[in-house]
Amino acid sequence: MQILIVEDNPRDAEFLEQLVKSWDTPCQINRAHNGLVALKMALESEQPLVISDIQMPEMNGIEFARNLWQHKPEARIVFWSQFKDEMYVRTLSRIVPPETVYGYILKSNTHERIGSAVRTVLLEEQCWIDPEVRKVQGRAGHSQTALSDIEFEALLDISLGLTDNLIAQRRYLSRRGVQSRLNSLYSKLGIDQEQFHSDKFGDAFNLRNRAVALALRRGLINAFELENEEGEFQAWLKRYKSGQGL
Repeated sequence: MQILIVEDNPRDAEFLEQLVKSWDTPCQINRAHNGLVALKMALESEQPLVISDIQMPEMNGIEFARNLWQHKPEARIVFWSQFKDEMYVRTLSRIVPPETVYGYILKSNTHERIGSAVRTVLLEEQCWIDPEVRKVQGRAGHSQTALSDIEFEALLDISLGLTDNLIAQRRYLSRRGVQSRLNSLYSKLGIDQEQFHSDKFGDAFNLRNRAVALALRRGLINAFELENEEGEFQAWLKRYKSGQGL
């Protein structure tokens, strides 16, 4: 049995390796320090069995899993992370192939619980989801609070500080279309319920700033992923300026 450990932190990678070595089942252990290296290694395996961090350079654990599952939907992956951000849970729900066995365990758990979760997925072929992550799954899957793809796209745009005009150009929308997406986003985040007006203070909130603040608190966005989004935006902006002759 071959197990691939995908982890950019040497101490964490060593912990996982010692964890697997403590099993009665003999295993060959391979290690990769980012998703790109791991993808190449996993695609060469007949039955990929993987323990993967989520936040990594080059390619994060979610994108690694997306690419691997596209070619090998039978691959079993245990995501282990210190994060239970809703953006990761939301994306995972869209990329896990039907009947695929996978797990999600938080690094804050005891060594025994982490070991049990990894064994359950990789050896016993059963899903194992951390109870704290299940709570986030419930919120992310609720029709009144879960963001649609276009609402999430709008959230990313305002998190990057884009104006309505720039969002319209980037997403091929009218200004009215941009406002419609933003209003839908505000509604899902419950901001419309928090607004109040008074003669003394006027609007209580800057809606864009309030949306970003609530999204950060819910784990819908984080600094690590916004850095990736900034790179994609800068690449688009360069193409846009070139096309406009600017």
